Parts: sequence; structure tokens; C-alpha cells
Amino acid sequence: MLELGITRRRWGVLTGYDNEVKIRNATIMLLSIINDTSIPRNIRRAATEALNHLKDEKLSPGVKAANAISILDTVTQDPNMPISARTRVWQIIAILETIRD
Repeated sequence: MLELGITRRRWGVLTGYDNEVKIRNATIMLLSIINDTSIPRNIRRAATEALNHLKDEKLSPGVKAANAISILDTVTQDPNMPISARTRVWQIIAILETIRD
């Protein structure tokens, strides 16, 4: 089960949901795509490349997310991508789009 990183609710604002947790959740979802052999190889390769960008310690969280989004956005247009994989990629992109420096 994914760890959402939501520790408690205070004054209507979720606390504890920081960039590291978002990147960790995106990483877990990317690994599920990479390990799914029913997904075409080029899409798994793009997921691996996006994962490598997310693991790059030299970059800030916002830049990591932007680089990964750029890679994932290109494969969402692939007609060979299964619908379930496309939905997972969109979920990953949605998580990454919330990351700010």
C-alpha cells in the first residue's frame, strides 16, 4: 500500500505531505510500470528514465519532477500503451505536478 505521508489534519490543511513523500509515491508507481511485462518495452524504458531523473540528487525536487513529467508526457501519446498503464502514468504526472521548490 502506498504511504501517503498524511500525518494529521490541522485547521483544514494537510500536514506532512512533502515533496520527498510525493517523489517516493511516484517512484513506487513507476516501479510497478517498469516491472509489468504486459506494458510495451519503450514505455517501460521511458518509466525507467523518468525514475532515474527522480533519483538524481544533484537536482532540486521541482526540476526532478519537471524532467520526469516531460518524459512521461511523451509516452502518453503512444497508441500501443494499454489503458491501465496510461491511467497510471497520468496519476504519476498528477502527483509530480504538485511538487514545487
